[in-house]
Amino acid sequence: MRFGWLITLFIAVVSWIGGTYWSEWDMTQLVLKELNKKEEVRQQAKPEKQAKPEKQATKQRMEIPVMTSKKQGQIIQRTGYTLSYDSKTKTPQWVAWELTKEETKGKEKRTNDFKPDPDVTGSKVVTTDYSNSGYDRGHMAPAADMKWSKKAMQESFYMSNICPQNHHLNTEDWGDLEEKCRQWARKYGKVYIACGPIYNGKRNEYIGERRVKVPDAFFKVVLINEKNMQCALGFLFDNESGKRPLKKYQVSVDNIEKLTGMDFFSALPDELENWLENEVSNTLL
Repeated sequence: MRFGWLITLFIAVVSWIGGTYWSEWDMTQLVLKELNKKEEVRQQAKPEKQAKPEKQATKQRMEIPVMTSKKQGQIIQRTGYTLSYDSKTKTPQWVAWELTKEETKGKEKRTNDFKPDPDVTGSKVVTTDYSNSGYDRGHMAPAADMKWSKKAMQESFYMSNICPQNHHLNTEDWGDLEEKCRQWARKYGKVYIACGPIYNGKRNEYIGERRVKVPDAFFKVVLINEKNMQCALGFLFDNESGKRPLKKYQVSVDNIEKLTGMDFFSALPDELENWLENEVSNTLL
């Protein structure tokens, strides 16, 4: 105890002065009472610990989906996007990012330098796995959304962000939706996007030495959550050429959640999330 020497001294002095009027027990109780008062004062003088903001450590970012039925893949955080990588299919399960109005004004040039992802655990897909396969190296998070940063642009060409994609789908309808998302970001200030491949068992095709599995389809979900616009849109594309209006690919976000086993935009209040994801809104198309 910090005041042990004071106790001894106090008892000795009081014993000498008080003689038979004080018992040792009485004196000890008196000293302890005084020390307890001092300890209370010392504790009250300590600065109070700041309470941690509720859910600070576990707050879910709006664009990141939550897996509800399938095993989560390897989560990789990049400068401009986040992905969950599936080591079995050698493709992402999902790729998600936020795109702002300012980011659409970037000037970085497309690199076309496809590289293995250095952070992928296990076998790493290389660009030659796609050579002569008949499929494009289809970006999930598009390079054109990463023009705001040299590093973000470079990382968009990691093979973990790529899927085997029909050439016409990649350059036409899928590309049209990518451009539409940039238009929405410029108009409303910000959009949240998640996309990825769908494997439904209809196709059993692999390409390259590392056996990259060819998707049957692709999904994309988009959320606009601004004061002047609240809207959640879902799109489903078969992995084939189409050349159709985007309305033809539109489905509810709920529909895509059932197909993928993912919960999108779970950071929204439940009532708002359920309302937005049940609708198929054509107001923006």
